[in-house]
This record gives sequence, structure tokens and C-alpha cells, in this order.
Amino acid sequence: MSRQEIEASFPSLRNSGYSITSPATVEYNCIAWASGDTRAWWWPDPMNLYYWPPTIPRENTLEAFIKAYELLGYGICKDGNYEEGFEKIAIYVAGDRKPTHAARQLSSGRWTSKLGKLEDIEHTTLNGLCSPRYGTVAVFMKRPK
Repeated sequence: MSRQEIEASFPSLRNSGYSITSPATVEYNCIAWASGDTRAWWWPDPMNLYYWPPTIPRENTLEAFIKAYELLGYGICKDGNYEEGFEKIAIYVAGDRKPTHAARQLSSGRWTSKLGKLEDIEHTTLNGLCSPRYGTVAVFMKRPK
């Protein structure tokens, strides 16, 4: 995806700053990327086409996504401010409160996201991806490093 296409989908990135950090791949998506997995596409589809933790309901609900990340040691926290000694993620939801995207905080305090089947990006703020496509951040979670 070109920078123009990324900025057309996420116009706020233009002002908040971002960089492309990997080539496009279909090996993993943003949900997997936020968990640290680059070998599987994570999604709770009912047909079992994609990876989803076996003990978590295969439902596209915020509760199911929270439970999936809890299995990895994450717990809900109040915000996305950088905290030394912790890894944080942010889960986005659209207007119907269904999860659409997840981002992971880097040790620099910036964020990293996988844009579907396209590139990974590093972005300064979470607001850069707030859009009709991804919605807004609904939940922050953290775990000890």
C-alpha cells in the first residue's frame, strides 16, 4: 500500500506522524501482531479458518478479545501512557462496539500496528488510526515485560 493509500484510509496519520516498518504480508494480522505473533492470522471466525485461542469463544466481541489477551498475561489498565516495565496494547472498536484493530506499544512509547494484509507501521499516537474503518480505542491492557 502506498503512503497515499494509507493516508486516504487514515488521514490523521498525515499530521500525527508514522513510518512503514515492514513489507505487506498475509501471514499475520493486527490482532496477532499486538500479541507478538507473526506466524498466524488471529480472528474468532465461526468457520475456524484462522487461529483463535481454543478456550475463548469464537465471537467478535470486545469481551472475547479481552479474554484472548488475558491468556497472554494482559490485564485491563486505565490508559495508554507509557509505563516502564510494562507492555501495553490498545483494542479499537467500531460504532457497533465490535473489535476492528489492535496496536502494541513499543519501548519508545510509540505504537506499532499491522494494517490488515498490508504493512506494519510505527505511529506516534493512537488517534492516527481512529477512523470509520477502525473506530476508536475502547480498551487498554498491559502486562509486565
